[in-house]
Amino acid sequence: MPSRMGVASSRQAALALSPLVRQARRVRKRMLTLPEPLGERSGLEHAAVGTGLLRLLVIGDSTAAGVGVPYIRDALPPQLAAILAARRGCMVAWTVWARTGATASVTAAELVPSAPLEQDIALVLVGVNDVLKMTPRQTWRANMDRLVDALQKHLRPGGQIVLAGLPNLWQFRGFPQPLRALLGWHGRALDREVRQIAK
Repeated sequence: MPSRMGVASSRQAALALSPLVRQARRVRKRMLTLPEPLGERSGLEHAAVGTGLLRLLVIGDSTAAGVGVPYIRDALPPQLAAILAARRGCMVAWTVWARTGATASVTAAELVPSAPLEQDIALVLVGVNDVLKMTPRQTWRANMDRLVDALQKHLRPGGQIVLAGLPNLWQFRGFPQPLRALLGWHGRALDREVRQIAK
């Protein structure tokens, strides 16, 4: 049977968190769900000179999917492919494998297994949804480790996995205080884990 002190402490914690819970509910109701951009989710970028082919996979959440621009050609994956083609002097075949709202866990369990094989570079863009869901740091680290391990099987020998850092949610003015401070703090904690994995 819980002690009176334990019950009192739980009630105090609940009272302290109640403004954050109310803020989070209001923000969730106001948040717009933007559509993913129009266009093919794969393509080929040509270099002015040079031959060879590099395969680029961009996997993860709405950032990877290109949410925020009307057409996929303006999104990160083809833009990055064009830069790589110019710098490396080769063609770059790019593929987007992403889902709006995807967390690290969803990406590892549902997106990676069906992703194309024989990739040279896999860029992973996840994290914001884990911050918003307040995924515990240890759980996030385990999910990211699982994601990276699963993605290794989709690379060519010598292929690379690139982990993008998390944006600073403290700067997202659409979140009210103190919710914004909490999300910023949690985002930095998850970002530190990403940096440790990438070392």
